[in-house]
Amino acid sequence: MTELEVAAILGAEGPFAREVPGFAPREAQQRMASAVAGAIAERDVLIAEAGTGTGKTFAYLVPALMSGRKVIVSTGTKALQDQLFFRDLPRVHAVLGSRARVSLLKGRANYLCLYRLDQAVREGNPDRQLVSQLSAIRAWSARTRRGDRMEMVDIPEDSAVWPRVTSTPENCLGSECPFFEDCHVVKARREAMEADVVVVNHHLLMADLALKQEGFGEILPGADAFILDEAHQIPELAGQFFSQSVSARQLVDLGQDALAEAQGVTGATSQLLEPVEAIQDLVKRLRLAMDALPPRGPFGALDRDPVVHGTLLELRDVMAAMADLLAALGERSRGLANVHERAQMLSLRLDRIAEEHSASDVRWYETWPRGFALHATPLDLAAPLRAMRMSTDAAWIHTSATLSIAGDFGHFARQLGLEDPRTLHVESPFDYQRQALAYLPVNLPDPAARDYTDRVVDAIRPVLDASDGRAFLLFTSHRALRRAAELLEGRVPWPLFVQGSAPRHRLLEEFRASGRGVLLGAASFWEGVDVAGEALSVVVIDKLPFAMPDDPVLQARLEALEEAGINPFMGWQVPTAVIALKQGVGRLIRDVHDRGVLVLCDPRLSTKGYGRLFLASLPPMPRTRELSDVVGFFASDAESPPVSV
Repeated sequence: MTELEVAAILGAEGPFAREVPGFAPREAQQRMASAVAGAIAERDVLIAEAGTGTGKTFAYLVPALMSGRKVIVSTGTKALQDQLFFRDLPRVHAVLGSRARVSLLKGRANYLCLYRLDQAVREGNPDRQLVSQLSAIRAWSARTRRGDRMEMVDIPEDSAVWPRVTSTPENCLGSECPFFEDCHVVKARREAMEADVVVVNHHLLMADLALKQEGFGEILPGADAFILDEAHQIPELAGQFFSQSVSARQLVDLGQDALAEAQGVTGATSQLLEPVEAIQDLVKRLRLAMDALPPRGPFGALDRDPVVHGTLLELRDVMAAMADLLAALGERSRGLANVHERAQMLSLRLDRIAEEHSASDVRWYETWPRGFALHATPLDLAAPLRAMRMSTDAAWIHTSATLSIAGDFGHFARQLGLEDPRTLHVESPFDYQRQALAYLPVNLPDPAARDYTDRVVDAIRPVLDASDGRAFLLFTSHRALRRAAELLEGRVPWPLFVQGSAPRHRLLEEFRASGRGVLLGAASFWEGVDVAGEALSVVVIDKLPFAMPDDPVLQARLEALEEAGINPFMGWQVPTAVIALKQGVGRLIRDVHDRGVLVLCDPRLSTKGYGRLFLASLPPMPRTRELSDVVGFFASDAESPPVSV
């Protein structure tokens, strides 16, 4: 099927216009569909930036289903993956009358493991809540077809029961598992092998392409095309998956699994009990010793702390001894042989991170309330990503609403090692001149000022009065978010929804239902949040979203750029912040009927030369510095808001 024929399917005379209620043919969508079809046919590399409202999902699903090729579609989160597979794909599939076989595949931690469920039931647990959840999972296991834990909506995603009833690449017994024929991971993998279009998420895709083998690797060589939606997330995820890491949880889980597998082997438990308890004790002591350090930092900080350094040496010694002990026990049980392989891998990785000083890696640590992780991350991700693509001999299509900096794709292409890719930019069909207004308040201090958040809250109060709430307040730090919540709590007439006070999905549901709420969010609320209609009419952004300067990977990357003669601020920090800002701004207008005000508080947009680059990268909405224009915007449904700038 030609590029023109693919575009026509989405045109005024095509099946979507005839069969999908409310479908409006869009030239931008047709252009993107043609470009995707061409890239698939020629196994080419394409970067396609599609403004909000383009309909990019249909624009890549139509050519994917019509291509007759094996296509892997990857998206940013499991929630978006489910939406794509259960809502968008069936609709397109039905309209096209396609015979293409489709499948959904997630990482193995999303599937119930029948072997580990059986183990967990046998072991028992004194915790009543876990026993109740385990009972519910056992009942569900008898009726589920997919074994996808998203079906168990009543059990929290972070429940301690899930690691006990799901597998990892390290503890899976493979074909020697007594439940192998009924394994949900195996079934999902088989379906994916036979499917024409497979829907995955970036975590799964990157894990396998980085040879972490989540159970998907053998499908990749047969794929003709990869379509990466929300592709702006790929550079950061690649850093995670091409890293070598060891976490406290991996070490503790290893010990628990060793004891569980030892139960069926005479004398094994008595031999393993002491080293397992030693590892658990050392993990706790190491985490406690790290309390005096910042939450994340360069590995050298651990070496310089004598208590941390000494505890880490002890942990390495005990891990090596544990691996040696399991080598002998592994000959008596497949389960213990599996645990031995994990122990050996973690021991070697721990030694490598602690000892190897490579110019191409940055070694660092991070801590959280109950755990820690040690990492070695490549400074340059372009080389492994380029090698990954070349190994597939497939088309690679990268799409998102936020890939360019003022229309230039150079930063994104350099990060991924894309050389001379095809590029396409299609504008949003939304009428930003009529639907939106950008307000840049005057007289705000430098963002480093101690009272900056207080002054921001003062500046936005009149805007919230004019809009009667209905706002997202997006912050670049949780500290600023908490301060703003303190200043607003009990002093405003609108219901407040503060990140951290409830799960993200519940906050969003309650915000939508309130009709006039004010939601305060950071980090995860900057993207992937879709609130169309009058419930959201204001988006406030407190500061330009520059990455935290204490990030050890960022510090090392900026130093490397400087050594290479590249200005690290303009060459990395500004472009990355522009992409993040575009994501936050994208929360405002989600529909052709939406109207709203974007409040950009950071005075650097006007006082610094790089501010022009940020503004040039935003949708073409009118801008003003006058509060009266904002009041007028909400007071009137006029075709064009009054503009002072």
